[in-house]
Amino acid sequence: MAAAAPPPGGPGGRAGRGGGVIVAGVHAVESGDGPPVLVSSGLGGAWFDWEQVRALLPGPRVLVFDRPGLGESPASAEIPSLRREVDLLRALAEWLGEPVVLVAHSMAAFHAEALARIHPELVRGVVLVDPSCEPGARARRHLTAALAPLAGAVGAGLEITGLARLCGPWSRRRVLALMSVRGDHTTPPELIKDVFGHGAVYGTMIAENTAYPEMAADLNALRGRAPFPPVPLEVITALGGVGDPEHWERAHADLAAMSPLGRRTVLRKARHMVMLDAPESVAAAVQRVLS
Repeated sequence: MAAAAPPPGGPGGRAGRGGGVIVAGVHAVESGDGPPVLVSSGLGGAWFDWEQVRALLPGPRVLVFDRPGLGESPASAEIPSLRREVDLLRALAEWLGEPVVLVAHSMAAFHAEALARIHPELVRGVVLVDPSCEPGARARRHLTAALAPLAGAVGAGLEITGLARLCGPWSRRRVLALMSVRGDHTTPPELIKDVFGHGAVYGTMIAENTAYPEMAADLNALRGRAPFPPVPLEVITALGGVGDPEHWERAHADLAAMSPLGRRTVLRKARHMVMLDAPESVAAAVQRVLS
C-alpha cells in the first residue's frame, strides 16, 4: 500500500493550478490510490497530454508532473541537466512513498533510465514511450550554461511582445499535426492558451533542446558505470512518420535488452505522441509492469 500523500497545503505539497499539487517545486496531477506510477513528458509536453492514459488506469496511483518551466510548473533557476532531472524524479518518487513504475516519453527516457541506474531501490519498473536514442552521443563542450540566459531572454521577449499568447495555440496545433495521427481533441482550448501562451515555456523548450546532447552524453557515460536493474521494462516504438523505421526499431530493441525482463511493443501507425494516438497501448504496458 502506498504511503499517504501529504495533503494540499501540507509539508509535501500545496494546491496548484490544473487541480493538482505542487511537489518538489513542480506542478503535478494525481489520481488513484494503488501502486504508484510516475509519468514524465517529452520536450514541451504537459500533464494534460496524459489524460487519456490516466483514464485507462483507474487503479494505480498515477502522478503526472510538469518539469520546471513547462506546463503549469514555475521555471527553475537551475539549468536543465541529467543530474537535475534525476534529482527531481528521485524527490517525486520519495514523495510517493514506495518504488514507482516510471513512464517516460521521448527525451524523458534519458531521465528515467538514469534514475533506474542510480537509484534502483526507487524503481519497480519502467515504461519508455517512443524514447529518444543517442547511443553515440559524446558532448565535448557544455554549451547549455552559456546559452540558457539567451533562451530565457527569447522567452521573455515572446512574453513581452505578446507573440507567445498570439502564436501559442497555433504552434501546439502545428506540432501535433506532425507528431500525432489523432491529435488532441479533449484539452479545453483555454487551457492550451493558458499553458502555451507564456513565453517562459518556449524559453524552457529552447534550453532543454540545447541540453539534449549533453544529457545523452552523460547517460552514455553513466551506462558504463551503473547497470540497469533487472526490473520489468516496456519499450513502445511508434513508426508512423519515421523516416528510417529499421534504425528506430533496432535502437529500441537495444533499449529493451537492457533488462532481462525487457519487452517491446511496435505500433506501425501511431506517431511520436503515442499517449494521444494509442493511449490504450501505454496503459496496457503499465498494467503489465504492475502485474
